Amino acid sequence: QVQLVESGGGLVQPGGSLRLSCAASASVFSIYDMGWYRQAPGKQRELVAVITSTGSTNYADSVKGRITISRDNAKKTVYLQLNSLKPEDTAVYYCNAHRRTAVGVMVDYWGQGTQVTVSS
Repeated sequence: QVQLVESGGGLVQPGGSLRLSCAASASVFSIYDMGWYRQAPGKQRELVAVITSTGSTNYADSVKGRITISRDNAKKTVYLQLNSLKPEDTAVYYCNAHRRTAVGVMVDYWGQGTQVTVSS
């Protein structure tokens, strides 16, 4: 079992920045692909960014150029740097840890979420 604890959310003005953190309890953090998802009121949860166990990154088109995902395996933490924030970035942001076991079973863990509100 892996526990994920997000932090860093809050209220920010349009154009501002936030850095979200997700600390994991996994005994071997480096084997997990880590992702950030978000869910706005009345909308489905969507992928924001992912960083694989090998360090490859991928971003949703809506956030490319404004958001950076990174990880520190020694600290068992993944980060999401949010820049040039827009009101439409307002959502609960969730951290995800994903891996496939040796027998092909997909395993996913989720954090409790952290609220990001972009408003003047």
